[in-house]
Amino acid sequence: MKKWIFILLPLIIITVSVYIYVYIEARQPLLKAEQYAEKRARAEANLVSNDEFFVYHGTKTYYVIIGNNQEGIETIVWIPEKKDEDIITKKVSEGISEKEAISKLVYEEEPKKILGTRLGMEKNLPVWELSYLDQNSKLNYYYIHFDTGKWWRKIENL
Repeated sequence: MKKWIFILLPLIIITVSVYIYVYIEARQPLLKAEQYAEKRARAEANLVSNDEFFVYHGTKTYYVIIGNNQEGIETIVWIPEKKDEDIITKKVSEGISEKEAISKLVYEEEPKKILGTRLGMEKNLPVWELSYLDQNSKLNYYYIHFDTGKWWRKIENL
């Protein structure tokens, strides 16, 4: 019995160590992106807090940070992945909330399950991207304009 403990214990320790290492390495690109975005948001949009962070991969990649600016106003900053492109800043109050976007999706599409919501940018227009499963368990994306709350496009049956 003691032999098994001496054999299994090192195997368990090695296995757990490998999983931890792989997890940390896999998160590195995301952490670097968040640091880059936060640095630009603080410098160019006077953001003093980072309350939420999104990565949006649409026609272009954007990093989105929600936080407060120096005046204490809750602000959203869209930071392009490319350093030579300008950021876009809006007050949270200038658009629809995540809850309002979800309500519109539920009312119009009756999803079986909502998988996620994130802010993004398409054609210089801020959008909410909502991913969900329909009644047939197919993946769908629903896009709503952040500013107006109007439907923009759908990608269905993936």
